[in-house]
Amino acid sequence: MTEVPPGVEFHTFTVLGRCARTGRLGIGTATRSLAVGARVTHARAGLGVVAIMAIADARLGHMALKLLDLGYKAPSVIEELVKGDPYAEYRQLGVIDADGFAAARTGKMNRDWAGHRVGDDFIVLGNYLTGAHLLDAMEKAFTADPTEDLEERLMQTVEAGRDAGGQHGGQQSAALLVVDDRPFAYVDLRVDVHAEPIAELRRVFDAYRPAIPYYNLRQVDARVPPLPDWLRDRGR
Repeated sequence: MTEVPPGVEFHTFTVLGRCARTGRLGIGTATRSLAVGARVTHARAGLGVVAIMAIADARLGHMALKLLDLGYKAPSVIEELVKGDPYAEYRQLGVIDADGFAAARTGKMNRDWAGHRVGDDFIVLGNYLTGAHLLDAMEKAFTADPTEDLEERLMQTVEAGRDAGGQHGGQQSAALLVVDDRPFAYVDLRVDVHAEPIAELRRVFDAYRPAIPYYNLRQVDARVPPLPDWLRDRGR
């Protein structure tokens, strides 16, 4: 692969996943760049989840969701994105649709090591990584326990990528996005800049996880009590 100047989302590793049991779709990611969740992660309930990496163009994420809404399956979405993008070889793309079809593409201009792996209900991919072994570790983490909640599996997979060596230069930002059957995100957490963004994302996620049902309920029922009272009533 050809060396090019670092772009917005070079040095990134990502997991996309689907839970066949619940229908949830999600993505976890980390990168050397700032605010990775603002550009790489895209998802919509009932449609799919999308990663746009390596010189990321967030417009492609929105386009991918529009194509899914028109009935395109993941492989066709990738084809259409590449067809209309003059910088396709600078991108790294991943898509899982709501029916479980998955596809990914690593452009030739991504920095070594770069690649992707597509499995049943998951994609792991990255660029400017320390090696292919990183995807091995991520795949092992994601597939370890299919009964675990998708958001936890995604979090563990990003941690596995870090522990396997991550990308050259380390990470500065991380994000976790999960959707279910509602028109708003089930989980949407970001660490935009931090010396240890994955550890910080884990801290935020562990604090937020007991409150996930609360915040999803509060959006549709304004009568729910304050969070401390709600947690206390449930023995938490």
